[in-house]
Amino acid sequence: MNICVFGSSSEQIDKVYLDTAESLGKAIAEKDHTMVYGAGKYGVMGAAARGVSSKGGNIVGVTPHFFDDMEVIYETCTELIYTDTMRERKAIMEDRSDAFIICAGGMGTFEEFFEVLTLKQLHRHEKPIIIYNVNGYYDSMIEMLENAVRQKFMSKSCYCLYSVANSIDEIFEQLENYKPFSYNKYDFSLDRMGENNG
Repeated sequence: MNICVFGSSSEQIDKVYLDTAESLGKAIAEKDHTMVYGAGKYGVMGAAARGVSSKGGNIVGVTPHFFDDMEVIYETCTELIYTDTMRERKAIMEDRSDAFIICAGGMGTFEEFFEVLTLKQLHRHEKPIIIYNVNGYYDSMIEMLENAVRQKFMSKSCYCLYSVANSIDEIFEQLENYKPFSYNKYDFSLDRMGENNG
């Protein structure tokens, strides 16, 4: 399985986010999966990549050419794909991946999460999307999504589009037991709050 990992590039974050990302990378490699990600060497992304590398796993890094000048690329990727734009970068990561794990991150990670979530809502893919909620980092975002449901901006069945995991064991349990869900964004009759929501 090709598992896409989205996450922060910041080195200023609490060490717990870096340590858990590195452990996630190790687990991906130990289970003979390949990690697909944005090719960064810093922050959560870099920690996850180092974890995969430490166990001899495979990494597909995807990065726009202009990041070369910033010297932020993890050069030990098994395969390194260069793109002209950020849009092309995301499209390749989405196409090459069988599942998405959303680690703690900022603006770029939020954008990546909502893009794959929206694409799933529109039936462009049926791949699992798992929010790795280390230290409760995503509690407020999850609450925001629940508020959108309460106010009828989204139907309750949207909860089946993603799941939440609080540990690496939960992540792989959800991946192994994942079943695609037929979603209709215009059907507000379903009451599935909490179902498949970790």
